[in-house]
Amino acid sequence: MKFTILDWIALILLIVGGVNWGLVGVFNIDLVATIFGDFSWLSRLVYIIVGLSAIYIAVISPKLTNKA
Repeated sequence: MKFTILDWIALILLIVGGVNWGLVGVFNIDLVATIFGDFSWLSRLVYIIVGLSAIYIAVISPKLTNKA
């Protein structure tokens, strides 16, 4: 399967979200809230987009395996 632009964007956003949660867990630093404000409309939008990316990757993940 060839990755589409949407696949790459979703994967990058999923990685960014994972790194953000890692920072929250280890250092108690929420990078998204630091950049966009604590639960501002922009930070909430980022959280929603990252969540949708995770759902999208979960749905397409069976297609990502190389079954010959």
